[in-house]
Amino acid sequence: MAFYCYMVECANGALYTGWTTDPLRREKEHNAGRGARYTRMNGPVRLVYVEELLNRIEAQKRELQIKGLNSIYKRRLIDTEGNIIATLTEEKPLNGCEQ
Repeated sequence: MAFYCYMVECANGALYTGWTTDPLRREKEHNAGRGARYTRMNGPVRLVYVEELLNRIEAQKRELQIKGLNSIYKRRLIDTEGNIIATLTEEKPLNGCEQ
């Protein structure tokens, strides 16, 4: 099972950081009002950063590290190669075949 640390950007421009096993599902939960209180109050949100980690503990540690950064460093992190969000949102070919 994969674990991820993620950031979503709220409607007010603020960044919220968390961890999950499914970033796309978690984004939907935040937008449906089933996420953190902060995102319920400042939503809707959009997924802007995803980083895959080895296990739950590492994902939680990374979440705390990112939460300790100021907004400038968080924005820089969003623009780095470590952000795997593009690979999560790419369309997958049906039955593993190219079309």
